[in-house]
Amino acid sequence: MRYFLFLLSRGLRGAWPAGALLLALVLLAAPGARAQIVDDSTKVLYGPKTTRVIYEAEVLRDSTAGLPVDTTLTKWPQGRFWTHDSTFQQDLGTVGSASRPLLYRPNLQLGARLGRNVFDKYARDGAQIPYYDSRSPYSFFRAIQSTSGEQVFEISYSRSFKKNFSVGAAYERIASNKIIGTTSGAVGGVGLVEHSNLLFFVRYQTEDGRYHLLANINTARHRAVEQGGIQPLVSEKRDSANHVQNPAYPGNLFNYSSEQVYLTGAQNTENRDQLHLFQNYRLLGRGLTVYHVLDFYHQYNNYSDAAIPYNLTTGQLLFYPMLRRLRTPAVTLDRADYKQVENTFGVTGHSSALEYRLYGRLRNGRLTTGTDSSIIVPPTTVGGLATPATTLRQAIPTRTYNELFLGGTVAFNYHTIYAVEVAGELKPPSFSQLNNPLKGGEYWLRGNVRTGPLSVEALLSSYSPTLTQREFDGNHYKWNNVTDDGNAKFGNTTTQQLTGRLHQRLPLFADHLFEASVSAVNLTNYVYYDQTGRPAQLTDAKQLLIGFARHRVRFGRFAFDNQATYTQGASNDGAGIRIPALVTESRAYYQSYIFGKAMFTQIGLEFYYQSKFKGYDYSPSTQQFYLQDNFTIRNYGVASAFFSADIKAVTIFLKVPYLNQGLHDAGYFASPFYPAYPRRFQFGINWKFFN
Repeated sequence: MRYFLFLLSRGLRGAWPAGALLLALVLLAAPGARAQIVDDSTKVLYGPKTTRVIYEAEVLRDSTAGLPVDTTLTKWPQGRFWTHDSTFQQDLGTVGSASRPLLYRPNLQLGARLGRNVFDKYARDGAQIPYYDSRSPYSFFRAIQSTSGEQVFEISYSRSFKKNFSVGAAYERIASNKIIGTTSGAVGGVGLVEHSNLLFFVRYQTEDGRYHLLANINTARHRAVEQGGIQPLVSEKRDSANHVQNPAYPGNLFNYSSEQVYLTGAQNTENRDQLHLFQNYRLLGRGLTVYHVLDFYHQYNNYSDAAIPYNLTTGQLLFYPMLRRLRTPAVTLDRADYKQVENTFGVTGHSSALEYRLYGRLRNGRLTTGTDSSIIVPPTTVGGLATPATTLRQAIPTRTYNELFLGGTVAFNYHTIYAVEVAGELKPPSFSQLNNPLKGGEYWLRGNVRTGPLSVEALLSSYSPTLTQREFDGNHYKWNNVTDDGNAKFGNTTTQQLTGRLHQRLPLFADHLFEASVSAVNLTNYVYYDQTGRPAQLTDAKQLLIGFARHRVRFGRFAFDNQATYTQGASNDGAGIRIPALVTESRAYYQSYIFGKAMFTQIGLEFYYQSKFKGYDYSPSTQQFYLQDNFTIRNYGVASAFFSADIKAVTIFLKVPYLNQGLHDAGYFASPFYPAYPRRFQFGINWKFFN
């Protein structure tokens, strides 16, 4: 067994970092690598039912019962559940590439925040880390590989010392290879993305259960080679179907590896480090508990391009904007370094009918940015990619942020017949903003009323622009949207949202569920990145109408799961926001036991559909998606076939995505000039050990 895991790890592209390799060897050396422990009578003692998963949100509510280990097959073959954000995303067509939420979701983050989020889905959040309470050591590994170079690998180990103390560690790697421009002579070979994450976590509680401690240290390293998308040749600027010039949608850019790309020497590097500590102490039973959260967060972003592209005939700059003279015409090296410490102090409590939480949070942040100087020294090679070694100069004065937040939640539940909840957070204006508190203060307030299967929710919010939207000074972009005292010139974005929901289990069939919601959203002073890639603010209000429906049912061994989201008000030529009008996902599968109930299997089909829209373009130098009007992503559907199986503590899947490639189109675009993966074969395995 150990030899098998070693071969599997070596099969992943590239060598592991020394720390990750050491961690893997420690985990693999755990005694007795069997799926379950049995006694002399062959009775199962340890397994999924004896291992509980505990999250901070539950401990905050004074609950440590935990959840059972997830052993279901339903989500395992679905790619959007392989990372830490399962929402639908617009990306650059490959695993690990920059991405943004495809559908609208409200912002509840107030105050200073860096605003570079394109790699968020691959990084862990310290407040969402799972902790384990097990009667025996618990470990697992999962590995996913495709013929196009997609790779996801995770190995985790945790050990409990009685019920009161447990420790653990985990290592995660996400990687992908280029699918375009592999024959264009680009620096760095075929590797496109490498992401690694190392996590250490600890959980402790006293014998009487009055004090709890959850802590974790989490580091993430993300390196993404930036290609800038396909650079169409003259012959490729025609729609082959209509034989006419069609700049809005080139129809024959699906030669993949032989396509020409804009950037051949660019990469983005992002490092994240987080120390997260939660502790609470019960003072008066469950009615009064005090808690404290310490969160240290560090994010470093670096963009470099050692081969800025030019037209060799005319000398015209390619890909990058021509709106300003470059500080250094041959090399780009821009970086940002953001550090933040938050301390949250609060009280919480609950009874059978009432639950409350009140807190105050102090945030101290510091942002330093820099760019390359006019003196260029010979480049060095890092990770197979040439990177200029220049002297950085400070482009913007170092900004510091000291902010106070006050918030809380009050919920009332009457015998599950109806429930009322009110939650909110307030950031009072700073001293320099007291003359204009409506612009300086920030808040969000949410109220929810539920009775039976019906609920209604209202949300009000007002938040400031991100730090990147306020000011930026790099080799290709520069803007200044701050006042002399460092406050944002843009007004706060305000949101009013009203949502009605229905969540109803239906009779007659198993797992019969229907969900639906309708939301009306009004946005004022919305800040976005315009067609030039720079921040802008809407002068008119923006209205969205969002409808969602999902139906799930099982007829014997056949199961169906269908969902759809319709968005009105974010049309192709709309200002500020671009969202496909219709996004659907459907799954149909047959499940049964085979080999005398030794193996539980599912075999089925998935289908994803997205209507046409003018998707966001991507600027790698600022790490931002921005509006564009010259490329329409056609409506497309992606059909996939999968087979998954569960054999005690081992689950596997085999999958062929994009079965319908070539039936209507030769491919589809995930973002303008970024084609998504072609048809390929995927394999995944998840193995759990309960000893």
